[in-house]
Amino acid sequence: MLGGYTGKVLNIDLTTNKIYDETFSEEVLKKYIGGSGLGAKILYERTTEKTEPLSPENILIFMTGPFTGTMVPASGRHEVVTKSPLTGIYAESDAGGNWGVFLKKAGFDGIIISGKAENPVYLYIENEKIEILEADSLWGLETYETDKRLKETYGKRCNVACIGPSGENMVLLSGICHDGEDARMAARAGVGAVCGSKNLKAIVVAGTGTVPIHNREKLKENLKVRIPEIKEKAAGLGKFGTAVGVVSSEATGDMPLKNWSQGGWDKVKNISGQRMNDTILKKKYHCGSCPIGCGRDIEIKEGKYAGVKGAGPEYETLAIFGGSLLIDDLDAISYMNSLCNRLGLDTISVGGVLAFAMELNEKKILNKEDMDGVDLVWGNSDAAIEMIKKIAYADGIGKLLGKGVKKASEEIGGISSDFAIHVKGLELPGHDPRAYNSMAVGYATGNRGACHVQGGSYFFEKTVIMPEIGYTEPLDRLGTEGKGRLNFHSQNIMSLMDSLKLCKFLLYGGTTLTDILFWIKNVIGWDLTLEELLETGERIFNQKRMYNVRCGISSKDDILPSRILNLPRNDNGTGDNLPPLEKMLSEYYEYRGWDDEGIPKETTLRNLDLFW
Repeated sequence: MLGGYTGKVLNIDLTTNKIYDETFSEEVLKKYIGGSGLGAKILYERTTEKTEPLSPENILIFMTGPFTGTMVPASGRHEVVTKSPLTGIYAESDAGGNWGVFLKKAGFDGIIISGKAENPVYLYIENEKIEILEADSLWGLETYETDKRLKETYGKRCNVACIGPSGENMVLLSGICHDGEDARMAARAGVGAVCGSKNLKAIVVAGTGTVPIHNREKLKENLKVRIPEIKEKAAGLGKFGTAVGVVSSEATGDMPLKNWSQGGWDKVKNISGQRMNDTILKKKYHCGSCPIGCGRDIEIKEGKYAGVKGAGPEYETLAIFGGSLLIDDLDAISYMNSLCNRLGLDTISVGGVLAFAMELNEKKILNKEDMDGVDLVWGNSDAAIEMIKKIAYADGIGKLLGKGVKKASEEIGGISSDFAIHVKGLELPGHDPRAYNSMAVGYATGNRGACHVQGGSYFFEKTVIMPEIGYTEPLDRLGTEGKGRLNFHSQNIMSLMDSLKLCKFLLYGGTTLTDILFWIKNVIGWDLTLEELLETGERIFNQKRMYNVRCGISSKDDILPSRILNLPRNDNGTGDNLPPLEKMLSEYYEYRGWDDEGIPKETTLRNLDLFW
């Protein structure tokens, strides 16, 4: 038996209540590994370009990787894969915490959910016991309360994945919450709406199993050395969380400001990780097997937002709710973050639509009356909070904004599309391609739309090196040479990490491909070469691209908002730099083995064993 796998994937059809196990061969696992890789293969084979994302025919996949539930550092992760109702193309959303670990203990590498229950249900999975149970009493509850109720029933030995009211209302910006108040969110691309479309409120997992490891002693020996080194190199993340980058990101021109239209912001220190540590931080939070502990557990004890506690805002939330909305009140942002977690919303996309709406108001395309009386102007946290609630409950203008900036701008019409900042329908995360040129290619070609972690090329323009593939020092972030090649490599590496289920922050801790090969050998038992490993990452990325090609995606969609390509920030961090996308994209297509239309060539597919 292979190490790292339980050997079973659970299939549940909510229409027929049919439940059965499925086993994937070692040949398939070697090609796709797990996580997003195996999820992408399954999605390609079991849905088509005609599958409606919110129909019973769409599938919702929860998939761990072979490292999930092992001693490998920062491996307590799982992936949610489906066809996105927000973008209409491939969707994956990565979550940390411990839910994936609990699923492995229950004896399953993943769950594939199809169909639609007639009435609200939740799943209970414990070892060989699998139940589909009525959830009428849970429907309408926020995520934290849902988690609390289910743990009152099953005890703390279980872990809960659930949607909030936004998912129930099939809001296209909704995600799936895990780990209760610690709120590890699979947030992006509307995966919560797919869950809601199936009348699935929650999945409770518990178990007593263990994950087999091929050579436990060698792994333990290696980790005794590597874990202290990772902790030391990633000490800043451990001390201040992802918010450690707030001030430096504004200084380098990386943080989005005023819906990506402003260069600098003198109030950024008010929402920094350092400020969080000094005021509302209660303790650090560690996902499963993580030595870094970048999660923030906060508590606001006084003032307007007294009583807010649980997961604190990450960098992305601070950058979007803070910088892009020009809100410099850390307590208010923390409340907004908590509200989104409880209602089951993606803070990145919600922040994107709020910034879009604020600019529409500023430009007098929509007014206060159009906004249901909400005074949605820059810096108004009270208005933002009110609009978050309206989005979650699809109330009034919130119903339109809950469709995302692309769909909302199409309905509003006129020049509103100029202020709709997205790629392929997915709102941009909190990093600016004008500050890191390589991100222009990564955003343009990301398989789920604009995404900083599917590619992570900017890691290699900051501090990360990887001599095994020729990166012996960080690249010039405002340079253009080799940025297509960089994205080719970084996207393949991130595809591997998303399939094995490794946190990308390990790269800041000095983790190398040699480390990953060693862990694969001693967890799973595969003695892979570096070339075989990288080819696997390349195959996985192309599998996702082929899903999108089938949905009509091509070079015409590998674009960025005009504001990013044509409006310089003129700040101290980037000056007047604008990323020359076309030049870098041409190099990228060449390295990828794609034609001028952005379609993988037949020879590329054959070489990767992806040709049908």
